[in-house]
Amino acid sequence: MTRLLEILISIAIVFALFVIVGIFLPSSRHLSESVQSNRKIAIAYDLLNNTRRFTDWNPILLHDPAASIQTSGKDEGVGAKISYQSKVRGVGNGSWEITQAEPNKRIEYAITTDSPGSNKRSEFTLQAVGNRGRNTQITQTYDVDYGFNPIARYAGLYVSNSVGEDIKLGLGRLTNALAGVPNIDYSQLPAQYKSPLPTLGNRPAETLLTVGAVVPIDRDKIKAQMNSNLEWIKKVIASNGLEQAGPVRIITNEQGSANYSFDVAVPVKKAGAGDKIENISTSGTPVKVAYNDASKVVGTTFTGDMGNLQRLRDAIRAWSLTHGYATVDRPYELWTGGIDAGFTEQGQYTLQWAVK
Repeated sequence: MTRLLEILISIAIVFALFVIVGIFLPSSRHLSESVQSNRKIAIAYDLLNNTRRFTDWNPILLHDPAASIQTSGKDEGVGAKISYQSKVRGVGNGSWEITQAEPNKRIEYAITTDSPGSNKRSEFTLQAVGNRGRNTQITQTYDVDYGFNPIARYAGLYVSNSVGEDIKLGLGRLTNALAGVPNIDYSQLPAQYKSPLPTLGNRPAETLLTVGAVVPIDRDKIKAQMNSNLEWIKKVIASNGLEQAGPVRIITNEQGSANYSFDVAVPVKKAGAGDKIENISTSGTPVKVAYNDASKVVGTTFTGDMGNLQRLRDAIRAWSLTHGYATVDRPYELWTGGIDAGFTEQGQYTLQWAVK
């Protein structure tokens, strides 16, 4: 009996020491890590401020590629939420939700996980650094509260190893994701080009008549070739009883320092026919028939010199990638003012790029 009493007293002492030590452990934890990227702040901000790119930087799927991922609420900004379920120990179930966002400055996520602690949150702050502020420093912090729970406070001793390593891993993946985005500050389009910020839209299914060309970088030669290609298309339209269904379209294949490879394209329609017009005769001409399925497109508009179009195409692609839309096929412009006007300072264009 005495022996049993001694064991119980020993256990009580150990428990008391456990509780006392736990009480003196920190009631919260704060972690912070930073990386630098040569991409613009707007690119880093937009990539972090939406759920479509979440798994490209967050390491959850690295720990469990089979984890189930669901999004809810908005796609981006405050209220955007991503939840996950995993059977892998250490991953479990949880969610990340954007609760605060200051454009090009900071984004805060509220985090829920199965691990001890409450009020878990992670904040990303963005700061221009380096020569003339050309680089972006991205700092991620993690905070968690443990209250008066001694067990949770003991768990906090290991948060630097668990969460801290994930932060480092995630920031490394983030810089890799940013490296795949053209370094174009599309947020400046309204100021620099008087063009609206890119937006997502829909393009219907369509039938196109196209003629391709490769022309030296000489505006007179390019203009002459475009008009020549358009005349071939007009002949096919007339001989097949078709109607032009939209502005002439210039599809860029490749724009190098010596040559410009492009297609002139015109969407067409025919009374009584659907979106896909069959049996169009192009015999004796260089005209080809192409079909586009209905698609989402990202685009903007521009009025000015055509020499700016390549920069605007890059801006559209950058915006698409940061917002989680992969560009497909080739970029193109609707020359809404016509070909001849397109070679003046008053050229009018609607730029588009199909995305998925």
